Amino acid sequence: MKRNSYYDIDKIFLRGLTVRDIAEPLPSFDSQTGVEEVRAVMDLHHILIAGVREKGYISSYLERSELGETGPCGQYCHPIEEAKILKESAPLSDLVLALNTVPYLFVNFLGEISGIVTRADLDDPPVRMWLFGLITLIEMRFLTLIELNLEGDSWQKYLSTSRLEKAAALQAERRRRNQDPQLLDCLQFSDKGQIIIRDENLRKQIGFTSRRRGSEAIKNLEKLRNNLAHAQDIVSLDWETIVSISENLEAVVRIGMGEE
Repeated sequence: MKRNSYYDIDKIFLRGLTVRDIAEPLPSFDSQTGVEEVRAVMDLHHILIAGVREKGYISSYLERSELGETGPCGQYCHPIEEAKILKESAPLSDLVLALNTVPYLFVNFLGEISGIVTRADLDDPPVRMWLFGLITLIEMRFLTLIELNLEGDSWQKYLSTSRLEKAAALQAERRRRNQDPQLLDCLQFSDKGQIIIRDENLRKQIGFTSRRRGSEAIKNLEKLRNNLAHAQDIVSLDWETIVSISENLEAVVRIGMGEE
């Protein structure tokens, strides 16, 4: 595995994917459209939230569950507050943090409200690839830190005999396939995490305040990675971990790079 990368990490993980990549068009109705027509369209297309237009522009929104029986749909609308709006160029980390406080957000594109994003949209492929890439980056940085800070095979003291035997078996298999990995390359993500959290110096470099907190973080990251790999619903199963990664994205991207 390549230890040092010259990729533009900022571009890939901090600025590469934006709200625009996963936002959905926001259906809208003129404020004078009858509620019966609006309800029929929303039910036909399974729309839960729609924009309401005044003089051609979306200025408010309505929810299907709040529609009354009669009258223009505009009488059931709510103003779109600034806190519920994100620019289409906002990075995914900003989107995650915003969706941690509200169930959906409106998207401003070219100066107009024209899109919507919900938590469910975070299960889309672009977000899943972004998260999987971040976890892969973390794993690579763990390897670099271990190699730079623990001489030779001294890292082995932090793993059980059974974990080392499993790594050795994988190393033998890969060598049978004409590869030449180090034993360290054949460790599982959780093994590398154990080395990091059990070595006090490495644990401090990563920023874990205790072994317990470090173990919880590694366990949650491994769970998220497994759910990503097996196409599970990460929004319902791993939301707190996704929020934590987004809150600490700058630090996550720069693990082991010697930057504050």
